[in-house]
Amino acid sequence: GSQAEWGYSRPQDDTFVVVHPKVGRTNAPLYVVLHSAGHDVWSAVQCTAQTGTHDIYHSPDNFYALYLDCRANNGDWWWGGRNPRDAGKKKSGGELQPVEKRVIGTVKWVMEKYGIDPNRVYLCGNSMGGSGALGIGLRHGDLFAAIKANVPAGIEHVYDRMGFESASVPAELKLPDPPVVIDYSAQNDDWSVGHERFVKAMNDRKLPLTFYWGPFGHANNDARILKVNDLVHSFDWLNVKKNEAYAVFSNASCNDPLPWPDNLSSTDAGQVNAFFRWKNGADTESRFEMQLYLVLEKNLTTTFTIPKSATADVSLRRLQRFQIEPRQTVQWQFGQAGGEVTADADGLITIPTLTLTDAPITLVISK
Repeated sequence: GSQAEWGYSRPQDDTFVVVHPKVGRTNAPLYVVLHSAGHDVWSAVQCTAQTGTHDIYHSPDNFYALYLDCRANNGDWWWGGRNPRDAGKKKSGGELQPVEKRVIGTVKWVMEKYGIDPNRVYLCGNSMGGSGALGIGLRHGDLFAAIKANVPAGIEHVYDRMGFESASVPAELKLPDPPVVIDYSAQNDDWSVGHERFVKAMNDRKLPLTFYWGPFGHANNDARILKVNDLVHSFDWLNVKKNEAYAVFSNASCNDPLPWPDNLSSTDAGQVNAFFRWKNGADTESRFEMQLYLVLEKNLTTTFTIPKSATADVSLRRLQRFQIEPRQTVQWQFGQAGGEVTADADGLITIPTLTLTDAPITLVISK
């Protein structure tokens, strides 16, 4: 049954499936799946009995998994948000729709029911569910550690909910640091339209995005996708933890040019921020440390050329004990480079134009 606070105009079914780890465990991670428009919760679960169809639905054996449903409820399509083919703006803006509240409410119920590790909850989706993963996930960094979207069917949902149409963060939109975001889309997929706006907004707002593309169409088969872009699963998103800081890389020199919006006939595969890695160190009230580096060539089998060095602006999010006040000035050191940096109005610091190599260098922030 639905909860009154979800705001449905009439009672709705809340149909979902929980899959348990193969070996029972406590404090397990949770893998949350939003299905595509061509599926319901039952057919989505059935996909996990075989490979080659909607492979993103497959949860790790040692996780709990939650499969949600939107077929049962009239009006729940697109997980509450708009899609590229909507003529109007009925579901635009920042207000969450009932289905979005249902998704969050059900995730929280499952977390409590099964004693889920609150720092390891992950959201993913395919097509319509990919649109939902972006639109719902980015808003809820207090719940999800990381999210992954397989050929999301539109960026309008997330664009609306995050207020990306504004040049700056809307004053009324005070959100927690978002989950780390993985998106893989195809320039020859009509549903991918507008990705240049999404990538720009994430870059300009200094939000965490690793983005992959190639002409693999509206695909959900890993083998087919990896033949076109073999980087798609190279970042270990299921080891990101909500209670650990992460680095955001923006304006990186090693990013490939986007095929959107003017080069959709391109047969090239590409990436944004695919080669950057970080490793947390000290996080105390007075000092923060994080190693930054490029992935080692020997650790990544790929047809892409891995750069030996690259520059990027680096922002720090989800700091734990090391808290920075808005407009506060702190000191930074990165190898031989160093200086002072002043936080923005939200307390976010960004160190411009750091040069990273495959040899880890420790970024030190102190007050």
